[in-house]
Amino acid sequence: MDVTGGLSPIQAFAVVGIAGVGAQWLAWRFRLPAIVLMLAAGLLLGPVTGIFVPARDIGDLIKPMIALAVAVILFEGGLTLSLKKLADARPGVRRLVYIGAPLGWILSSLALVFGAGLGWESAIVFGGVMIVTGPTVIAPLLRQARLTSRPAQVLQWEGIVNDPIGALVGVIALEIVLVYRTGVTAGEAIGQLVLGVGFAALIGAVAGYMLVQAFRRGWVPEYMKVPLLFVAVLAIFAVSDTLLQESGLLAVTVMGLVVANADLPSYHELHRFKEHATILLVSGVFILLAAGVEFDTLAQLNWLRAGIFVALVVLVARPLTVLISLIGSNLTLPERFLIALTGPRGVVLVAVSGIFGENLVSAGIDDGAQIAPLAFVLVLVTVVLHGFTLAPLARRLGLTSGEKPGLMIVGGSLFATGLAKALEKAEVNVLITDTNRDHLRTARAQNIPTFYGDILGEAAESNVEFITYSGILSASDNDAYNTLVATDLAPEFGREAIWQLARHKEDRARHALPSQLGGQTIDGNRTLAEYLELLAEGWIFRTTRLTEEYRLDDWRAVREGAIPLAVVQDGKLWFVTDPDSDVVDKAGVRIVSLLPPDIADQIARENEAQAKPQEKARQIARDEAEAVKRGQGNGSVKGGESGQEAEELREDMQDDSELIETQGKVADPDSDEDHSSQPDPDAALEDEERPKDRKDRDSQD
Repeated sequence: MDVTGGLSPIQAFAVVGIAGVGAQWLAWRFRLPAIVLMLAAGLLLGPVTGIFVPARDIGDLIKPMIALAVAVILFEGGLTLSLKKLADARPGVRRLVYIGAPLGWILSSLALVFGAGLGWESAIVFGGVMIVTGPTVIAPLLRQARLTSRPAQVLQWEGIVNDPIGALVGVIALEIVLVYRTGVTAGEAIGQLVLGVGFAALIGAVAGYMLVQAFRRGWVPEYMKVPLLFVAVLAIFAVSDTLLQESGLLAVTVMGLVVANADLPSYHELHRFKEHATILLVSGVFILLAAGVEFDTLAQLNWLRAGIFVALVVLVARPLTVLISLIGSNLTLPERFLIALTGPRGVVLVAVSGIFGENLVSAGIDDGAQIAPLAFVLVLVTVVLHGFTLAPLARRLGLTSGEKPGLMIVGGSLFATGLAKALEKAEVNVLITDTNRDHLRTARAQNIPTFYGDILGEAAESNVEFITYSGILSASDNDAYNTLVATDLAPEFGREAIWQLARHKEDRARHALPSQLGGQTIDGNRTLAEYLELLAEGWIFRTTRLTEEYRLDDWRAVREGAIPLAVVQDGKLWFVTDPDSDVVDKAGVRIVSLLPPDIADQIARENEAQAKPQEKARQIARDEAEAVKRGQGNGSVKGGESGQEAEELREDMQDDSELIETQGKVADPDSDEDHSSQPDPDAALEDEERPKDRKDRDSQD
């Protein structure tokens, strides 16, 4: 390949950044696997068009850049491995770590030897890294597939925990191979291995301990903690690698593990920064590796053996690892099969295997050059395969939570309960949480799912199915706590999915908060107390579905004075911040609103008037049932008081066509069946009862 000309280093760095972050954004925007788009971008920039060729445009900087980036990625992986959380994790996750990780290492190595045709040295290194299942890939797939809680949590936790473990195993395996290649005796090899691993672990542990003490004792100001951490990773990697070759990656992984388990007050801020840095570095490394791929190298790959290798991993190694590990667990057989057939690999596998392959080649192991191409193939196949098959497979096994959106309401109250019931009628999964058990009594009485405890606490992490909920409404009686919850959960859910009831006195300059704190406010900017006052005055929650015949203007005319709160459309939920733009005029849209007392009273009178013939119909049905039991003909009640009531009921029905349509069939108020001659704007909803003089716009459900 011609390596003359091309981009300057500055232009090359800009291209890498734009391509990597741009691919991540497009993946988020169109709900696609980011790794596929990054792979396509790298190949398009590199071997396809020749716009960016790393060897030509960056040159000798490629190896140290990738090495430092991988060091930061592995440190972030160690930073996610909390031993306490692992101990508290579900038994299935622990089995996949304690049993599945070593078993997966063995089976993956066998697949590499007998499938891909690699030697044992390259196989045990790459097989160790293949323990990683790609948490950055599995999370979007789980959100897209909407799995039920248990398999989703197991897959998510497996990815988080096994990510650093796989990298650590790969580093140790690399140390074993490099020591073995020196040609020393077995005793000397073991001694060098223990020395290398012990030395790297000691340096990492000491560096981590020193950082923890410096942070805990206040020797480092808050604004310098993240920069110091970043510099410490680079310094420890460089020092360890200088003193003992190839020990730096293990050292930074151990350092991250020490910091993660120190219970630092600033841990979450540190971890979030590292997550952001890792996204940038992973994008850059992947673009560099993909752009540096040469078609000549891919052509030299034995594609038949590569296909056999991928098939062995997907159909044999992964299923056997999971099914054996989960023997005796409380997971059902369908859940085990789903987990066994789901194992996408991510960018960490490609990034780490790329640098490991180069180290093996430098040590004289020629087939180490095949590791990077095999990693690309495995990642591409598993991501595309699981991206298209996970949701259908989950549906076939009955392990999806449906297409319903989810909302978590923080703070129990009569307002929260009423809103939750209205949202449930709009087919929204709702969870109400509160730190005060008494605040959850009304919700429990209405059979609404609740969580007693702090939603920011560790208990919530293991007991609340966060993946089920796409939004948060912070609506407790504590304004400061509402702001804390909205601010803390915004990075995880996205600020566009966080709402908060207005704070008391927030309209005053002295009490105003910066825009980066708290969540979005609902139209009207009302506090919890103001909403409760509306309910005390007689306002009621209602859920209305728009149809082709009953549009938004009709609803506004019929429900004059109503306060629209939320909108549900096509499996998405959002609260109304601007009634003119947020309330969509489209058939199928459901509007959750508060109706004023005059309309509420009118609905109550109509319900009461309709309840009387309903009760009559029920009594007649009971009498006729008794008559049938006594063998009196076909069950009709002849003569007597019941017969007179039946005749009166029939006359009432003849005077009221709406009543005939519902009572004549003893309709189920929650049925999806249309019982009226006019399309019902609130079909399947029992909460909207229409007055008789509006038959041209809507009819009784």
